[in-house]
Amino acid sequence: MAYPIVDVPNTGDTAWMLASSALVLLMTPGLAFFYGGMVRSKNVLNMIMMSISAMGIVGVLWAIFGFSASFGDNKFGLIGNPTQFFGLKGLIGADAHPAVAADPSKGIQAADAIGIPLAGNTGIPMTVFVAFQLMFAIITVALISGAVADRLKFGAWALFAAIWATVVYFPVAHWVFDFNATDSSGNIIHAGGWIANKLKVIDFAGGTAVHINAGAAGLALCLVLGKRKGWPKTPMRPHNLPFVMLGAGLLWFGWFGFNAGSALSSNGTAGSTFLTTTFATCSAMLGWLLVEKLRDGHATSLGAASGIVAGLVAITPSCSSVNVLGALAIGLVAGVACALAVGLKFKLGFDDSLDVVGVHLVGGIIGTLMVGLVATKEAPAGVQGLLYGGGFNQLWRQAVGAGVVLAFSFIVTLIIALAIKYTIGLRVTEEAEFEGMDESDHAETAYDFAAVGGAARTAAVKEA
Repeated sequence: MAYPIVDVPNTGDTAWMLASSALVLLMTPGLAFFYGGMVRSKNVLNMIMMSISAMGIVGVLWAIFGFSASFGDNKFGLIGNPTQFFGLKGLIGADAHPAVAADPSKGIQAADAIGIPLAGNTGIPMTVFVAFQLMFAIITVALISGAVADRLKFGAWALFAAIWATVVYFPVAHWVFDFNATDSSGNIIHAGGWIANKLKVIDFAGGTAVHINAGAAGLALCLVLGKRKGWPKTPMRPHNLPFVMLGAGLLWFGWFGFNAGSALSSNGTAGSTFLTTTFATCSAMLGWLLVEKLRDGHATSLGAASGIVAGLVAITPSCSSVNVLGALAIGLVAGVACALAVGLKFKLGFDDSLDVVGVHLVGGIIGTLMVGLVATKEAPAGVQGLLYGGGFNQLWRQAVGAGVVLAFSFIVTLIIALAIKYTIGLRVTEEAEFEGMDESDHAETAYDFAAVGGAARTAAVKEA
């Protein structure tokens, strides 16, 4: 990849992107708390471990070939060259920092006369871009785990995560996130993914590559895995709602790095996406609570946390293409629609344990499609949707992009899940499922009930 070499990166942009990368990484522990609080107490450590293990598995793959497969030169128009940056060669070390002559006319002094490979046409070093995109890969894999809580073997999860990242996430990331890079004359020196550059889908921060991708995978995996024992007749209530609220708060905090960081610069686009992300999330939370109040007679803390996540998901692809009113509309539609969608699993009979399908798949589709409806030229992306006089041009592009990612992720995940099921097996034994996966898979327990006696202890164990 012939990225341009410039003398000194933009230090402000670089600092913002380093902070954004750390914010996005924090989302995975936040997700671990969010998911961990929603399961029964006997499975909380297992649920947390599925998110944390994704950090290790995806991190190693990314360092070896994942970044190259996602952002290397096109191979067959479908994936980046996995050997081009194998082991991040050429991006770290002396070979990545060729000396250049000092040029006082450009403000470059001998002390800082070092060439740095930048990410495309941005002002940030490639190393920072590598780190930022790694965090996206990690959280996408971790999101899937919520669909299969309480019954998936940890070893099977680790194998699935490695295979899925390699054959599903890396190619889709290449399609969506790898933009064309040009030289100073406007000539294309690196051709990126087809969804972003040929189909011209607006997906600013990963509505397709992250949320639709993970949601479709979660649906396929939970269908192959089967229902939890006793579901849906046996109550399987969240064991720790403060964990859920803490996780939702950490996700909201980290999401500013996710969305505003996707501007790849500390600029006005980052500021506007920060605001649209905030307003959509507020609107979605209120929309979810309104549905609960009208349908069930009460608004819950779990509903508030779920509404927050639904709003964050829906605004992810569209945060750079809508104004404040558009952001509020997207949030409200997502909050209401996702609150209603999570009930579909009971009607259709698939056990999506923690509503990955209802929140991430549905929310990702809503956010991606609504770009084609409420995008406005006054927003940084400069695209007009149907309701602002732009016709159906952007809407059909958004629909095709969403549909392709959904179908690809679902079909390939189905194949991976079936292959694992009929080799090493996917599901824990009935005994392990009854006793809890914390003990069966990890030989640990999250809580010590030794001090609880008699009937109280028996009730606590049954509830867990």
